[in-house]
Amino acid sequence: MLRPKIALAAAVSAAALVLATGASSGAVSHHRRASTYPTLASCKTTVQSQVKSKGSLTVATDDPVYTPWFVNNDPSNGKGYESAVAYGIASKLGFAKKDVKWVTEPFDSSYEPGPKAFDFDINEISYTAERAQAVTFSISYYGVTQSIVALKGSKIVTKHTPAELKTYLYGDQIGTTGLTYIESQIKPTKTPRIYNSLDLAVQALQSKQIDAIVVDTPDGQYMASSEVKNGVQVGQFPSTGEYYGLLFQKGDPLAACVDSAIQSMTTSGELTSISKKYLGIYNSIPTIKP
Repeated sequence: MLRPKIALAAAVSAAALVLATGASSGAVSHHRRASTYPTLASCKTTVQSQVKSKGSLTVATDDPVYTPWFVNNDPSNGKGYESAVAYGIASKLGFAKKDVKWVTEPFDSSYEPGPKAFDFDINEISYTAERAQAVTFSISYYGVTQSIVALKGSKIVTKHTPAELKTYLYGDQIGTTGLTYIESQIKPTKTPRIYNSLDLAVQALQSKQIDAIVVDTPDGQYMASSEVKNGVQVGQFPSTGEYYGLLFQKGDPLAACVDSAIQSMTTSGELTSISKKYLGIYNSIPTIKP
């Protein structure tokens, strides 16, 4: 997602379905062809000259962090989807768990241009072409889908064919991938209402000023279950290719070896296994067409 800095994002839970799908989509990179990946054997030698601190891998994330991406606000315990992925990558590159050093990097600062105090940042950061002008992204470690959140009893809960979806009044935060999805995929007949924060969009939904919000599936699950009284996650849409990538300083050569590690975890089924362990609860969310 474009992950606005709001109370909702602070409690994000994870969705889905697609780690198996999202992981496999990781083989498609916005910045590097799979055929150019170095071998993991060669990476175990070269990464020592590429990391910020020789002998250790410095990984950044925000503070606090939340389940199911992390557990007990402790990235270093190896529990939670992103913590497990980070340690899986470290292992592929020859780093023991004790050699992984965690540092704090606020989400909104991570994709600013300039030197970084970490080797990579893992923090549910969606790849966008705009961000990629200032930083380098890995291939996908999680494929993102968008979903609809509405109120129980609303027409959209049961009437959501592609034609019916065009008839509703949507609302969303400015600059989010959810708003982009509404405008580019659903293409409603009523102009969506745009808010300065997702909290304001939630309030508009709660007061029935709008019919629905489109938000990435992890946030949608939390929103429907904990933020919106009588909220319901109507369904999720097929992926359009949005993904979470690890974030590096622009041009960091380490990204190539990290891509190799992610690709290895994808083809071996390790990412799928981690997904089932930490994200399996969300696999039941139905898929609908825009």
